[in-house]
Amino acid sequence: MAMNPVSRLGWAALSAAALFATGCGTPGAPLPPSLKLPDPVTDLAATRTGNQVSLTWTMPKKSTDKLLLKANLPVRVCRREDAGTCAPAAGPLLAPGSSGAFTDTLPPALASGPPRPLTYFIELNNRNGRSAGLSNAAVVLAGEAPALVAGLAAHVRKDGVVLGWTPDSEKAAIRLHRKLLTPQPNAESAARPKPRQGLLATPPEPLEQSLLVDSGAQSDQSGQSLDRALDRDIRFGEVYEYRAQRVARVTAGSQTLELAGELSAPVRVETVDIFPPAVPTGLAAVATAGENGAEPAIDLNWQPVTETDLAGYQVYRREAGGANGIWQRISPAQPFVAPAFHDNQVQPGHTYSYAVSAIDRGGHESARSAETEETVPTP
Repeated sequence: MAMNPVSRLGWAALSAAALFATGCGTPGAPLPPSLKLPDPVTDLAATRTGNQVSLTWTMPKKSTDKLLLKANLPVRVCRREDAGTCAPAAGPLLAPGSSGAFTDTLPPALASGPPRPLTYFIELNNRNGRSAGLSNAAVVLAGEAPALVAGLAAHVRKDGVVLGWTPDSEKAAIRLHRKLLTPQPNAESAARPKPRQGLLATPPEPLEQSLLVDSGAQSDQSGQSLDRALDRDIRFGEVYEYRAQRVARVTAGSQTLELAGELSAPVRVETVDIFPPAVPTGLAAVATAGENGAEPAIDLNWQPVTETDLAGYQVYRREAGGANGIWQRISPAQPFVAPAFHDNQVQPGHTYSYAVSAIDRGGHESARSAETEETVPTP
């Protein structure tokens, strides 16, 4: 049956209404074009050494529209003193997501005078020269850097490495930088002993460490400030390199800023252990008579030496007031570990003097302890 024109128009209207209701075929609201503005940098950091300021940061991967950036981005570096304008400095061209770095050499006006805050920013532009704003602020100190540390020297003691330098009128603190030069053990090298395992495992030593020595932190008996420091955190058998720099410290608001001078010439130290262990203390002797068939004896004991490289002890004896008044070792040739000794080679009625020494694993022997005397009773 043929459909009349009115019916055909009705069906067309219904179809159009259905399409309109479902939204099919209807374009949405137009989106604004992307400006392709790089996200601002948020992790800018700055350090000054001498008259150079080193900046580091991470380049963003996306724009403010959350779109991936593809082309390299020009970086604009600027610095601002006090509330002045941000004076531009040349910057690099870097890829999105890369690690950024830039070194700024201070002009004479900023490298002289008293210490004062100097703030750095970086700005990332799109190809039209527009940006989403400056990075976070990174602050260093402008002004004349502290003088170079001269005459750095080092020598090894039993309690660490003593470092000294030429005195200077400046009251700046000294930062000592230590680098471990000895190769670390690895799977390909068996030349060095492996670190101990288990509860007494020796943790690997950091390759680089620093120590800040405040001005006047050490003084002699007269109160005169000493230009030296002691690095106790060393391990014997290693080779270290030390460098030093003076550091001026200024408080700006709630932040303490540092202005570091140039690094000194390096000095190398090999920490060879040539030092004997501590002398044993607290030596005591108790004699027993040879009763009921037992042999007379003198029992010794003393306070243990707690050094980690202790190998053991040696015991010495001499007979008081007799022809054998010379000290003789009466313990075995191999050092023994226990802080006690049983001497049964004695005679009733005789008086004996004793002393004890400590020996480390390198064979270094301490001086003998204070002696103690005991008389064997007569049964």
